[in-house]
Amino acid sequence: MIGFAFAGLLLGLILGVYCPFRVPPEYARLLAVAVMAGMDAVLGGVRASLEGNYDTQVFISGFFINGILTAFLCYAGNLIGIDLYLVAVLIFGMRIFQNLGIIRRLYMGK
Repeated sequence: MIGFAFAGLLLGLILGVYCPFRVPPEYARLLAVAVMAGMDAVLGGVRASLEGNYDTQVFISGFFINGILTAFLCYAGNLIGIDLYLVAVLIFGMRIFQNLGIIRRLYMGK
């Protein structure tokens, strides 16, 4: 299973280097927040897998719904002049580091 994750990561890196893709500056913040939401979902899936309660449907729905909802809320915030992406970056950053800490402890066996 971990081999598929590394293969997907390697494929994504290769595609990112060799396929030029430009994001318009007005959407860069939305993409950054959506990527952080995806990272949060992936690390949550790894954590759930290590804890023994992983569910594919929960992971897939969380991955897409969190990313889409977060990007939409940040876009709506931009329309009314509120920088909601800062809140999303703060919360997802906190959750990512929390999941990484728990994953580290689970790997260490504590």
